[in-house]
Formats: sequence, C-alpha cells, structure tokens
Amino acid sequence: MADEFILETEGLTKEFAGFFAVRDVALKVRRGSIHALIGPNGAGKTTCFNLLTKFLKPSAGKILYKGQDITAMAPADVARMGLVRSFQISAVFPHLTAQENVRVALQRQHGSSFDFWRSKSVLNRFNDRARELLNDVGLSEFANTPAVEMPYGRKRALEIATTLALDPEMMLLDEPMAGMGHEDIDKIAALIKRISAKYTILMVEHNLSVVANLSDIITVLTRGQVLAQGHYSELTKDERVKEAYLGAGHA
Repeated sequence: MADEFILETEGLTKEFAGFFAVRDVALKVRRGSIHALIGPNGAGKTTCFNLLTKFLKPSAGKILYKGQDITAMAPADVARMGLVRSFQISAVFPHLTAQENVRVALQRQHGSSFDFWRSKSVLNRFNDRARELLNDVGLSEFANTPAVEMPYGRKRALEIATTLALDPEMMLLDEPMAGMGHEDIDKIAALIKRISAKYTILMVEHNLSVVANLSDIITVLTRGQVLAQGHYSELTKDERVKEAYLGAGHA
C-alpha cells in the first residue's frame, strides 16, 4: 500500500563545511508505529530530527510526508500538516496552570494564536478540550497547578499534552526520558504507549530499556548513516550494532 509509510526519506544528507552530519539516510516510518532512532552521541539523530521538521535545510535528498514532498516546506506549514515535534512549539509557560497552558496551545491551533486581547469567554471555549487532553496524559489533578510547581516528569507530560493540542498525526519525540528518574520514566513510557494508539511516533531515545519495551522498529545511526534497522531482539545480535553502539558504553 502506498500510504503504508507516513514518513519517508530518500538520500537525506546534511553537510556542514565538508562534514557530513547526516549522509544518504533512507528512513521509512510505518503509519501507526512507534519507531525509534538510536545511536551513540554524534550519530546525527538530532540533525535528522531538525531536517525532518524543517529546522534545517537538507544539502541533498528528499522528505515525503503522507506521500507529499515536504523537502522545501517551512516548519510551520509542516506542523500544520500534522507532523509535529514535541517541545518544538513549547506552550509551557511556567506561571500559567496546566490547563491554561493547554488552552493556549488549542487557541494557537484554532488560528487565534497569542491573541491575549480576546475575552476570557472566548478562551473558555477550549476548557473542555483542555481538560480532556490533561486527562489523556494523566494530569487531571494538576489542572490548576502552575507549571513551575509541577514535578519534572509531570512537566514533560504537560509538554506532550500541548503537542497533542496541535492535533498531530505524527509526533517526533526528542529524548522524552532525558533527566528523569525511574518512576517518571515508567509514567512517560506508559503515556507514549497509550497515545501511540492514535498517533505515529518517531523518537530519539538513549534509554535502551525504554526503546526495547516501546518500539515496533528501530533504526540505528552511526556517523550520520544508517547502520542497521529492525526489531530490538534482532539488533542486539548484530555485531556491527554492538560494536558501534552498545560497545560505546550505552548498554
């Protein structure tokens, strides 16, 4: 099926003054899957994300989203098509409550971006949907808590809620577990699994136990190129992966 893959890249390359941060990357993300991008530091994962969300312009290659060539499109246009990077449009204002943060993101999605001159009753239209999204990410009890007072893991869940408010079809999560303790990791992993029922997810993540438990498919990058792709159980037996990634102190 032509629409089996929601996101594809062909020969994706980014060169910085003779240094190839990403080189000839061919990526295929299956619709409805959790796809992980892993690799040692400097492998090109973040550059790849920046290319996919149009924050960097490729030196060569093509990016297709839902069958449409988005290589030359602007970041805001790509986001409007439903390809959204979590934390790229952070609507987490520290002194607004969790509900107010999600409401601002909903307001932006509905074309009234940051129009603080509108009446409170207009903003209140979004309250029901904001509460639904907070419930989806397990934050109902924090609805009236200022973001600055929320525990770190819950703040990350709020950032995911503000991303969901942008009504994505596909979410790119850049190290969603960074800086978290075990309890928070378990909560955010469960949240990602839950939302994957509705959204396609591509994530960069260093925590291999999270990758093993969540991912349907994994692409391993090293030195800007695809080294291997497959299920976690397959990749752990691949000697090239062990040498380039697991052997680099990331096991």
